Amino acid sequence: MATRRTFLHNTAAVGAGLMLAQAQTVHAADETGYIDKLVDADGRYAAAPLPFAYDALEPVIDARTVELHYTFHHKPAVVAANKAEEALAKARDVNDFTLVKFYEKELAFQLSSHILHTVYWTSISGKGGEPKGELARAIDKNFGSYAKFKAQLAAATIATEASGWGVVGYHPATGKLMILQCENHQKLTAWGIEPVLVLDVFEHAYYLKYQNRRNEYVNQLFSIVNWNNAAQRLQAATPTRRQA
Repeated sequence: MATRRTFLHNTAAVGAGLMLAQAQTVHAADETGYIDKLVDADGRYAAAPLPFAYDALEPVIDARTVELHYTFHHKPAVVAANKAEEALAKARDVNDFTLVKFYEKELAFQLSSHILHTVYWTSISGKGGEPKGELARAIDKNFGSYAKFKAQLAAATIATEASGWGVVGYHPATGKLMILQCENHQKLTAWGIEPVLVLDVFEHAYYLKYQNRRNEYVNQLFSIVNWNNAAQRLQAATPTRRQA
């Protein structure tokens, strides 16, 4: 029979082990660089600070464009998403759903904008090159080669009608890595897709420098794509990784 001292010693060891495991998990999360902070401590939508200085993407994207993009497009989407939720909450309280169609659409549009912008900032904070490891293998498996993948992603992004996004996403239910177009912020994507990499082709993302030359802007983006971030997102989205 274990003595009281042994019991206390073992209990302390287990507790220390749990604390170490939790600390390692938090540390690993901090290291990933992809953790999307979409809400504040009160659960309201909030735009996290940019992960780089305004001029960090020069010369591909100028500092003024980054500043305007973040300040007058991403941040207002956050404000609008909160307002839409507040309006829906008020509608429930007074049992008046006259404007439910408007506010549901507004929430889908503005919240999707917030989510995609948050992913976008981490998608373009790298050094370009080519993906490696598990991401590279997934690209080869689903697209044949990186060259074919890049050609499709560039073409799909450039050809997005009006305003929208080029999206690389992983679909856990099918195990497929996909390239999709997204019109506005919420249209044409597939249910269940988890963004791995997104490229913004709203005009506000590039017009100061590239004017109507969207194709030039998109092709230049490949020199600052953060493939490490994309790889981390793919790893987090893969079910086997989640269960490990």
